[in-house]
Amino acid sequence: MEIIGYIAAIFVGITLGLVGSGGFLALPILVYLFYITDPEIATAYSLFLVGVVSIVGVFLKNKQGFVSYKTAIYFGIPTVIAIFLTRKFLMPAIPEAIFSFNGFVITKRLIVMSLLATTMMIASYFMIDRKKAESELPLSKKNKTMNFLGGMVIGSLSGIVGIGGGFIIVPALLKIGNLSMKMAVGTSLLIVALNSAFGFLGSVSHFVIDWKLLLLFSIFSVSGMLIGNLISKKVDGKHLKVSFGWFVLFAGAIIMINELFFTNF
Repeated sequence: MEIIGYIAAIFVGITLGLVGSGGFLALPILVYLFYITDPEIATAYSLFLVGVVSIVGVFLKNKQGFVSYKTAIYFGIPTVIAIFLTRKFLMPAIPEAIFSFNGFVITKRLIVMSLLATTMMIASYFMIDRKKAESELPLSKKNKTMNFLGGMVIGSLSGIVGIGGGFIIVPALLKIGNLSMKMAVGTSLLIVALNSAFGFLGSVSHFVIDWKLLLLFSIFSVSGMLIGNLISKKVDGKHLKVSFGWFVLFAGAIIMINELFFTNF
């Protein structure tokens, strides 16, 4: 299964290079193909891997002039604060078995994986119907408070499920930053890299890290990022995003069904 997992890691990098999101695929790969069942460890690893690939992506996009550092700092500050606090204090405080109901145990893993599946299905909506999704975002260039709160929500969600938040950062940047699609993708990668770095730093003191796994996974994901970056020069990412959105919707539904009905807790 590990071989399949490393092949899947390439796909994670490709999607990040093409559409600026897709890091939420890292967590199910770690859980289902590498059997990392501890949700806190799996989400921390996911953040590390997404962060490494995103940093490489920032370097590539910056060479093409597709990174707005001013926008990244403005929008990234609240997400970085929220994700660090979530990983440092909230995740360790959640018990493994939260409560039971008629023999069905609500565990930390169930909460994390179900939230991930829900996030993936919401993300698919943003990808499939981008214009409509953008119009429904409660963000505004003039409403700094709403933008800050929006960033905090994204950071908290990212910290719990181990993602960078690119699926919502890209449409948010398009709405409040006057950025082109390619500029939004590049800037999103920078914010995702910052989120992932601070999220991982908030977790490193809680467990022993399997650096060999992270190194190999990173190598394959970075290879995928390079492939995705090359493809993005020749293909319109907006059209690919719709197809990827349908895949994410299907994958999210499968994860939800598996965690609710087929996983023993």
